[in-house]
Amino acid sequence: MRGAHEVGVIDKTTMREFDALCLSTVEDLAPDDIRALRERERASQAVFASYLNVTTDLVSKWERGQRRPSGAALKLLSIVKAKGLEALA
Repeated sequence: MRGAHEVGVIDKTTMREFDALCLSTVEDLAPDDIRALRERERASQAVFASYLNVTTDLVSKWERGQRRPSGAALKLLSIVKAKGLEALA
């Protein structure tokens, strides 16, 4: 598609739409799902938080349902879910 854009066959709007279609979807995770994901990776809350670049307290709040991950943290969690914690190393 990029080559087609470079030669002028498709316009910039079409490229943006194509790029958006290529993005993976990110699903919300329930508190139990986050805990299960962390335990599957055999990581403590502190280690898991370090990989995600968040605080241990925030991971704890996610797992208790006091807060919900969003934005970049939710995207990182979806990567860990699909590829494992080593994908963030």
